[in-house]
Amino acid sequence: MTGLGALAPIIERKRAEAAALHCGRAAMFAHAANLEHAPAIERILAGGTVIAELKRRSPSGGVLRADLDAVAVAEAYEAAGAVAISVLTDGPDFGGSLDDLVAVRGAVEVPVLRKDFVVAPVQVAEARVAGADWVLLIAVVFDDNELEEVMDAARRCGAGALVEVHTDSDLDRALGAGAECIGVNNRDLTTLGTDLATFARLRSRIPAGVVTVAESGVHDAADVTRLVGEGADAVLVGEALMRAANPAPALAAMVAAAEAAGASRTRR
Repeated sequence: MTGLGALAPIIERKRAEAAALHCGRAAMFAHAANLEHAPAIERILAGGTVIAELKRRSPSGGVLRADLDAVAVAEAYEAAGAVAISVLTDGPDFGGSLDDLVAVRGAVEVPVLRKDFVVAPVQVAEARVAGADWVLLIAVVFDDNELEEVMDAARRCGAGALVEVHTDSDLDRALGAGAECIGVNNRDLTTLGTDLATFARLRSRIPAGVVTVAESGVHDAADVTRLVGEGADAVLVGEALMRAANPAPALAAMVAAAEAAGASRTRR
């Protein structure tokens, strides 16, 4: 895809990483196909919930938590009410790894999302073999055929797919490919700028029955209340929690806000 802006060098690197997996592709898909299907993402994310993210750094935020103990924080997230845990597995730009995902999957009961820049179906199988229940698929990375292929790979591997969009054209393509769970990223990955108003604008175009997740730009419980009130079934929060001196109480406040806003929305 063209026009990737700041995302282009990351995607180029990811294509090389995916190519290196090609020799083990058949074995990974065979392994993934024998795993029990992950919990359905569209059933778990509903009514106002929070997905809590683990990452050490990011291109937009710099160093967030260099000494992150992924297992300890994941366990604290689960205890604080996270409905799922997102694990950044990219190394060069985010300081993560598949080892983090494997360790977190072994430590918590809630679903685990592999957050990375997936560019090929083999990375979906890789994610499942490492223990991911769900995978993030960024719509702008793929053409229409490629998006359908990676979504089909997720189905074949028994994984849930969170299809991320930022623009109207992204959303049209995600819906056209049959996405059942859409993440609206308030961050423009081509410029790294963030605008919370992006969520409400795109949410108005998402049909009933499609689960919607608000991503990026969430600083506190008030932002969570706003986004759930605007129709988010779940809010994904990372940087604010990673910067908090103690992530667990910060998350607990956001979970309470999400649940209250979700209950209020249901009563309307």
